[in-house]
Amino acid sequence: MSAVPSQPSLAPARPEARTRPPAELDFEAAYEAHFDFVWRSMSRLGVDPSAVEDAAQDVFVIAHRRLAEFEGRSSLKTWLFGIALRVAHDHRRAARRKRGQGFIPEAEADTASVADTAAPSPLESAARAEAVLRLEAILGELDDEKRAVFILAELEQMSAPEIAEAVGANINTVYTRLRAARREFNEAVARYAARDAWRQR
Repeated sequence: MSAVPSQPSLAPARPEARTRPPAELDFEAAYEAHFDFVWRSMSRLGVDPSAVEDAAQDVFVIAHRRLAEFEGRSSLKTWLFGIALRVAHDHRRAARRKRGQGFIPEAEADTASVADTAAPSPLESAARAEAVLRLEAILGELDDEKRAVFILAELEQMSAPEIAEAVGANINTVYTRLRAARREFNEAVARYAARDAWRQR
């Protein structure tokens, strides 16, 4: 896994970021268009793999209930991510409570989520699964605020204004968090690389 650039390189806001007002919004079409994004976000935000799908469904249940609140001033994607942040937080808290009470074991990464319909070779599948595990481990080392902006900037390629809207922060704060997240991410990548090199001696 390669390190990310140290300097912010967020793209300017894209024209397509604007979304139709709720009166014209087709919820089922929105669900189809954004479910994969929400599912990925749940996984990257630290929700237990066994609960990712339920958490993603929770996001859309809330979105459907609050649809009248969506005014179309931001993209639907950023609005959904704002809901996803709160849902992910609630799921992580519930999972910690259950583990503390001995109800469920520590979850393992859902490597099945990296399966490809092109049927990669076992070696490719193993390498891909390991990369996903490592990415999730590194993301898990970031605090919630840094992780959110890193996911949106580096993995979802959102612009600074979109990220600010999604996480409820101003643009300067977004850049500050992103710089810190990139630094911590690069440091973690270097640690893992050094560990791998030591093991291969």
